[in-house]
Amino acid sequence: MYSFDSRIRYSETDSEGKLFLEALLNYFQDCSTFQSEDLGLGIEYLKQMHLVWVLTSWQIVVDRYPKLGERVNVGTFPYDFKTCFGYRNFFMKDQSGQFLARANSLWTLLDTRTMHPVRPPEMMRKKYSLEERLDMDYASRKIVMPEHMLPMEPIEVRRHHLDTNHHVNNGQYVRIAAEYLPEGFEVIQLRAEYKKQAVLQDRLYPLAAYESGKCMVALRDEQGNTYANVEFVG
Repeated sequence: MYSFDSRIRYSETDSEGKLFLEALLNYFQDCSTFQSEDLGLGIEYLKQMHLVWVLTSWQIVVDRYPKLGERVNVGTFPYDFKTCFGYRNFFMKDQSGQFLARANSLWTLLDTRTMHPVRPPEMMRKKYSLEERLDMDYASRKIVMPEHMLPMEPIEVRRHHLDTNHHVNNGQYVRIAAEYLPEGFEVIQLRAEYKKQAVLQDRLYPLAAYESGKCMVALRDEQGNTYANVEFVG
C-alpha cells in the first residue's frame, strides 16, 4: 500500500468549504502517480518502454466530503493484474482513520507505438505489490445511457484539458460533465467509463439526462462516438 498525508486547501473547496469532487479524483490520480514515480515506474520509465496506462473506468463512493483545512490520508494499491488490465483501489481517510471516500479503477496498458494492449513487464508486476481489494459495493464498469438525452453546447478541447500524454485528462471529463449537475446536487457516487481519447481541438458534444437522484452525461464526438460516459448519483 502507498499513502501520503495532506490537508484540504482553499483552492480545492466549493462554495460550502468542502472538497469538491474533481479535487478528490485528483488526489487519487496523484497518489497512484506518486507510487509509480517512487517505484521507478513513472512517466520517464513508461516513455522509455513505449508504454502508457490508460484509465478505462472509475467508481468513487463518497462517505463524507472533508472540509477546508482538514487533514487527510490518501492511499492506493493494485489488487489484480489480468492480461493487459490493472485493477487499483484508492481511499481517503480522516485523522481518526475513518473512510471519507473509496474508489475502484480499471486501467489498460498500451504500447504507444501500436496503441495495442500489452501485458505488464515482469519488473512492473513484481514492484507493484498486490493487496486484498477494499470492502465496498463494486458496481459494473459499463454505464448504460438513457435513450433520450438533452444535447448541450459543444466544447472545444483546449491545452488546459490535456495531460502528459497529450490527451484530455480523465479528471477533465468529470469536470466538464459536472457542469450539468443540478444546483445543490451532492454526489455520493461517481462512475465514469472512458471509451475514446480526445486531443487538442477535438470537439466534445455533451448530452445529459436527469432521473430521480441521478444525473447521466455522455461526451461524444460529432459522429456520435463516445469519449466518456459519466454517472453521478446523489
